[in-house]
Amino acid sequence: MHDTNSVRSKLILMAVATTIVALLSAAVAMLAVDVRTFQKVWVDDLTTQADILADVTAPAVSFNDAAAATRNLSVLRVRPQIVAGAIYTNSGKRFATYARAGAERSIPARPGAVGYRIERGELEVFRPIVENGEPLGTVYLRMRYGLLDRVVSYGAILGGVMLAALVIAALVASRLQASITRPLEAVTNVARQVMLRRDFSLRVPGDEKGEIGVLIEAFNDMLAEIGRRSDALQAANRTLEHEMTVRERAEQALILADRRKDEFLATLAHELRNPLAPIRTGLDILRIRSGDAQATQRATDIMERQLRQMVRLVDDLLDVSRINTGKFTIKMGRVELKAVVNDALEVVRSYIELHGHELEIDLPDRPVFLHGDATRLAQILSNLLNNAAKYTNRGGRVALTASVDDKILVLDVADSGIGLAPDMLDSVFDMFVQVDSTLERSNAGLGVGLSLARKLVELHGGSIEAYSEGLGHGSRFVVRLPIVVEPEPLTKPTPAAFISTETYRILLADDNVDFVNSIGALLTAMGHSVVITHNGRDALAAAARFCPDYAFLDIGLPHMSGYDLARGIRKLQCGSMTVLIAVTGWGQEKDRQLAFEAGFDHHMVKPVRFEQIEEILSSRAVIKKLRT
Repeated sequence: MHDTNSVRSKLILMAVATTIVALLSAAVAMLAVDVRTFQKVWVDDLTTQADILADVTAPAVSFNDAAAATRNLSVLRVRPQIVAGAIYTNSGKRFATYARAGAERSIPARPGAVGYRIERGELEVFRPIVENGEPLGTVYLRMRYGLLDRVVSYGAILGGVMLAALVIAALVASRLQASITRPLEAVTNVARQVMLRRDFSLRVPGDEKGEIGVLIEAFNDMLAEIGRRSDALQAANRTLEHEMTVRERAEQALILADRRKDEFLATLAHELRNPLAPIRTGLDILRIRSGDAQATQRATDIMERQLRQMVRLVDDLLDVSRINTGKFTIKMGRVELKAVVNDALEVVRSYIELHGHELEIDLPDRPVFLHGDATRLAQILSNLLNNAAKYTNRGGRVALTASVDDKILVLDVADSGIGLAPDMLDSVFDMFVQVDSTLERSNAGLGVGLSLARKLVELHGGSIEAYSEGLGHGSRFVVRLPIVVEPEPLTKPTPAAFISTETYRILLADDNVDFVNSIGALLTAMGHSVVITHNGRDALAAAARFCPDYAFLDIGLPHMSGYDLARGIRKLQCGSMTVLIAVTGWGQEKDRQLAFEAGFDHHMVKPVRFEQIEEILSSRAVIKKLRT
């Protein structure tokens, strides 16, 4: 069964419909002609019969012989279609009649006008009787007019002919339509497959001629052109998507770099102020207590230690700049591992001890020789150890382990510090990236130490990787370097010393031990009672016990920020009378606003001159008056 909407069905229907219209037109025309001919034949036949009777019966009418006239009418029995007849005199009187059974009453009493008429399926004829030019009467004949039967029979013949013609037309159209519909079906199938599969390489087969051939060729050319444009569009889309992806990544990288730059500049200012503060205090000690040799020596040691820290920061920045610009060079030579470790420990040991960490060293018993720059190798270790101490809470553990694996020296620096999030294991080596830049950790650094360490390791042909089980679980940095001589690993861990915390009177809270101790020494020399703490919790507890009149608080304290500490002191019973001074390396306007909102009375930016402290101590009465 074919779809009625298909081209094949429509073509067959068109051929059949055309045939039907043609046959019907012909049939109607033929039927009209036949009816007209049929009527004329019958009228002429009956008229002729009436004229014959008029000639035959004229003598009988002339001699008034009704019997003879009746006999002449009886001859009509041989014509079964004639049902009645009559002869009338000139006076209109019926002279003789003839009628078949049941037709007697239908004979008119008087003659009608000469001519014929058709009524109720019967044909009537009136003809004059004339003899020698003299009218004698009228002849009347009536016969059954079989026009309906003729039409029915003729229509049946035409119907049979039409049906046969339609069947033949349908068969011929069905045969002929294949030459048109087969190529069109092929075009339709290919178009459907192209829509479903989006495959513009499909083509309509065949070598048709004429308009169908032109259509197929044009359709195939159209598919080829669409295919070329589709491929070009897809290629353009892929290129555009790639360019958009690259642009988005570049924009994100620029945004991240800009943010890190801002953070770096702010952190650089903070980190440079931190060592400047104790240096400034040391100068104050030398000025005030110039005659005290012990105080002078202690101030000198503090200033020298802080100066080394500043030099180290500046050197790291310069080294990174030289490496990035290709101006950095290393002096390669034969280097012994223990000498490198000793040089690194000489730099970081005081910093580790300052934070109260336990330092464990585990080195191979036999010498291990490397091919590299001794100064830069020591810088790698010092940066890693310094980083471990920086991100480990006071009293933690820092371990340096060295071992040999297939002529590769493996240096493992581990700590019990804050750890690394999984997404930071790779990015921690990027420039200016800091693992923890919260206020609670003031010595966050510049974010260049690990980046510099990786670059130096790569310059020595090695690699460095970071490992951590997550935040709060410490971290490990593993360095792999090629060696010259393979040792036998055997040694014992070497613990580092701790620094205990001393306590005095005016409350000082800062995790920079040199700075806070030097300030405390000056204040003690002036006769003040000083209590020194190094984290927020101890400072809050000391404030609750001693009710200080003044509290010099660092903002970036461990365990509790200076803002939270200030709020906690204000909640104490005696906290409302305490003058709170924020002492910090963060000196932007927003930092001052945050300090005043937290309850501070003053905001001092490191390095702090002792004259500033003296000025605040001398203004206590003014502050009390303002509060009341």
